[in-house]
Amino acid sequence: MYKPDIIQYISLNHYLILGAALFAIGLIGVMVRKNIIIVFMCIELMLNAVNLILAATSTFYSDSGGQVMVFFTMAVAAAEVSVGLAIIVMMYKNIHSLNIDLFNRLKG
Repeated sequence: MYKPDIIQYISLNHYLILGAALFAIGLIGVMVRKNIIIVFMCIELMLNAVNLILAATSTFYSDSGGQVMVFFTMAVAAAEVSVGLAIIVMMYKNIHSLNIDLFNRLKG
């Protein structure tokens, strides 16, 4: 089976660096941004960075444990999306803003 030459030059370190960079971008976005939708997308970016690292290490070590963890992480991300979007809709319905600083107004 033919493998392109670029496959030989992509090592585990490349995937780890890419995953760390994506995670750092997501972390900075969570800490800096005020819009809850953007914060929500940054959390998803962080989860996808972890999935990339888990899948890469699983492939590198020929162990399916990392791929199983990716499956469970995706299930947690799906649950987080449904709960997070419900909270965002409730927040917008009650205070007509998506600014994360106004989030404490939802205390009943």
